[in-house]
Amino acid sequence: MRIARIVSPALVLFFLSPVIGELLSGSAPPAEFFNPLGFIMLAVLYGGGALLVRELTHRWGKGWGALFVLGAAYGVAEEALMCKSFFDAGWMDLGPLAGYGRWLGVNWVWAFELTAYHAVVSIAIPIVLVNLLFPGQRGRSWVSRRKLAVLFALWVANAVVIFLLISRYRPPVAHYLTTLVITAALCVLAWRLPERSLVTWHGSGGAAHPFWFLLTGFAGTFGWFFLVWVVPQTQVPAAATLGLMVLLVVVTAWTVLRLSGGGKLPDRHRLALVSGALGFFILLTPLQELDKKRTDNTTGMALVGLAMLLLLLWVYMRIRRGEINPQSTILG
Repeated sequence: MRIARIVSPALVLFFLSPVIGELLSGSAPPAEFFNPLGFIMLAVLYGGGALLVRELTHRWGKGWGALFVLGAAYGVAEEALMCKSFFDAGWMDLGPLAGYGRWLGVNWVWAFELTAYHAVVSIAIPIVLVNLLFPGQRGRSWVSRRKLAVLFALWVANAVVIFLLISRYRPPVAHYLTTLVITAALCVLAWRLPERSLVTWHGSGGAAHPFWFLLTGFAGTFGWFFLVWVVPQTQVPAAATLGLMVLLVVVTAWTVLRLSGGGKLPDRHRLALVSGALGFFILLTPLQELDKKRTDNTTGMALVGLAMLLLLLWVYMRIRRGEINPQSTILG
């Protein structure tokens, strides 16, 4: 049975994005994630953001380069404009990054980490998975113009609520205005990028074996969080850590392009790359549930990891049985 007959890709993306960005990562364990009010706010924030990014990329006729730039704009908007975590020295989730790399009132290592995290994990990966689940919908709009306008209004209203309620901290006006300009500039950049910037993932080419994409995805995610959560606890200067983070992004992107044999990835290769990246989080879920140092309720995290693993295996089996037959599209 075709999944498109049961549910729309927009609805799946609306809920899959917060599941991956907040639930699977452990930022919001099940007891917190499924709190009714919190669940609605996270769905509008993440799911609404992912839908806006996907629809703008599609309607502008752009490729994955623009999508990543819009994803970065989303990350800046969430963490700087709404949560204010880029600037708050006492932000609750800073951990070893508290004071590390802070300069001119900005938590630079944290800011770079969260911008890239949201662009890739919260936005791009859910869109890739939904594209795999709905191959016949890749070249179409998933919501009408009116629904898109309503979604944007809800997203902005939700952003205001988050700004007012999540913490009492208020950043300096200059910092806030600068961030607004940066967010707008990223959106304009995405709009002005060439149609097929960075890479177009569709069709088949001389790509390497999917295993190497799986390994690259896992290594990239592992290396990223090693740099962010382990290195800051050493004597390595924050500037060096930022440099290594930039280098890791460049090397990972270059590796994917090189392995893809011209930038064209079949579906099983894209699934392997995504599965490798999410595999890091899946392996961490039982460890998070057993972590006695955490003050929040992490019960059920192992089940979350198992559920995501089963979802990835289901998508793999559909691709292997030929149920997913990709069409050549910009976001395919």
